[in-house]
Amino acid sequence: MPEFPRIAVAQSTVREDPTNAALLRESGDEVRSLMRQAAKAGARLVHFGEGAICFPSKWVMSSLGPDEVGPSDWSRADWGALQDELDQIVALSRELGIWTVIPSVHQLPGARPHNSMYVVSDHGKVVARYDERMLSTTKVTWMYSAGQKAVTFEVDGVRFGLALGLDVLFPELFTEYDRLGTDVVLVSYANNEGVNAHIGVQVRGAAANNTCWVSLSATANPDTDLRSGVAGPRGQWLAQCAEDGTPSVAIAELHTDEFTTVGRDFRRRTRDRVSS
Repeated sequence: MPEFPRIAVAQSTVREDPTNAALLRESGDEVRSLMRQAAKAGARLVHFGEGAICFPSKWVMSSLGPDEVGPSDWSRADWGALQDELDQIVALSRELGIWTVIPSVHQLPGARPHNSMYVVSDHGKVVARYDERMLSTTKVTWMYSAGQKAVTFEVDGVRFGLALGLDVLFPELFTEYDRLGTDVVLVSYANNEGVNAHIGVQVRGAAANNTCWVSLSATANPDTDLRSGVAGPRGQWLAQCAEDGTPSVAIAELHTDEFTTVGRDFRRRTRDRVSS
């Protein structure tokens, strides 16, 4: 197994109005500040949460709103401002020499957009995109087109997989990544309200069940009970962001662990035996 790169997981402020260019710029500025913190700490990759640039509200986007939820009117989004923030993030990745995983809305001509994660290389290139597959009822009814496939990419010989939003609640997606030989799964999740501690439990369980590392990037929000962090292959938190829910990054050292190889080999042999 290769030596793992040092990774950073972020928790950042989520803003919900993609029609407001000023709010998009505030989010972009915060993301870039956290990227600089991650690079200064020696991270090879920095992972951001769902809605890091914007998590469009069903009320803001509703064609019937803002008092009634209906089909989203995406023509109202400031796509130019959103693209400008993404372009600046891509350019900064190149400048800092750091990989960046940044969620955003991905526009589709003639169709609803995807809720997506972009993978930006340390050379400032978008090299992969993942689209959320397990959309909530609201998302699939009023807002987004569903993704169709798992996505992996490699950094320094380490294979990463991607999951977004409610994907985190479906163990079969983590099993799929296990079969694809993924070492680290990056989960981006927005938690603007409510009690969300169970998401952290899901992440630790997925890491333990698949003897892999799982990075959870969540919302900077002191009113919820969920923090960003990286769980190790035995289900323990290796690093977590600020406990008070403020914007921050946490650095995780993912050291080679034979436990991951032994676990993966055991699962492969058992599946082969059971299915034969």
